Amino acid sequence: MKLYAPSTIQAIKEKHNFQLSKSLGQNFITDKSVIERIVEGSGAGEDDLVIEIGPGIGVLTAEAAETAGKVVAIEIDKKLIPILAETLGEYDNVRVINSDILKTDINEIIREEREAGSFSGGVKIMGNLPYYITTPIIMGILEKGVEADSITIMMQKEVADRIKSSPGGKIYGAISVAVQYYCEVEQVASVPKEVFVPRPKVDSAVLKLSIRKERPVDLIDEKSFFACIKAGFGQRRKTLLNSLTGVNGLAKEEIKKILEEAGIEPARRAETLNIEEFAAIANGVAECSRR
Repeated sequence: MKLYAPSTIQAIKEKHNFQLSKSLGQNFITDKSVIERIVEGSGAGEDDLVIEIGPGIGVLTAEAAETAGKVVAIEIDKKLIPILAETLGEYDNVRVINSDILKTDINEIIREEREAGSFSGGVKIMGNLPYYITTPIIMGILEKGVEADSITIMMQKEVADRIKSSPGGKIYGAISVAVQYYCEVEQVASVPKEVFVPRPKVDSAVLKLSIRKERPVDLIDEKSFFACIKAGFGQRRKTLLNSLTGVNGLAKEEIKKILEEAGIEPARRAETLNIEEFAAIANGVAECSRR
């Protein structure tokens, strides 16, 4: 069954009286080459476990099941569960969980599958994410320390561009620094809006986020690092001296001294800083806060 074919999608909708949910951001892929590129881009192999976020009717799930040792698909829409039981019925290496990914303990799923002996390799996360919760899903996985090798996901092109952007650009922001702190970022594919049902208003892109085994910078306190990022980009038009004043309760004179000791001009703005410079500031803030 060609699950990606528009005619198949329509037939499934009619058979199960299923209506696509706008509130859940449901858009199904109709281009097999895109599906293949996501699975190939993830690097999933026969010894690996794939955790898929939002399988829909199982288009990506089926492709992953052909490649990986085990696939666990997490779907929030309970109306899709009987559909997935039908579309994925031929695969004995697929497990579907009806759950909200933001409330799901992915590490617990990984432990269960490893103890069951369903995989012996690594863990690859993949999916076609709803645009409206892309960032919370990514940061939730990274901040919780999910024991995965990578996250290969489709998202709105605008969000992908922000995540992979470099210092100095207008779209470089807190999400750029945060994701690049946790991951190496690589674009796998550009995906036009025409290959979805229903067709969204914007194009998409697939990014592979390879989770770093070691962080790119040494931090005294991770919370101070993210506090500096949030404060800096929270008031982009302000200079660093003004935007960072108040971080960890520090006064303007203390921030000025921290910036000077880090060799960073107080008049610069957050979007000009690279991750090493943010780390230098954060370490100064952490040290000053402990005095």
